[in-house]
Amino acid sequence: MAEYPMPPFDCAPGLRLSAHEKVIQVQLQSLERRHQQLEQLLERLERRLWLTLYGVAAVILMRALQSLLAIS
Repeated sequence: MAEYPMPPFDCAPGLRLSAHEKVIQVQLQSLERRHQQLEQLLERLERRLWLTLYGVAAVILMRALQSLLAIS
């Protein structure tokens, strides 16, 4: 049937449980890595938002200062 037959493997209930535990472990490691990546992404986004907020506040203060200087 297949050109490259699959190698035989043992399929005892204990081995299936062991294989399932390995799969779960790999999935958890993947989830933890993704979680760390998302946390780093959120930290960068938060930093950008604060910089934007400070920039907007600086522009507003500069405009207020310019209007005060223009009145004088």
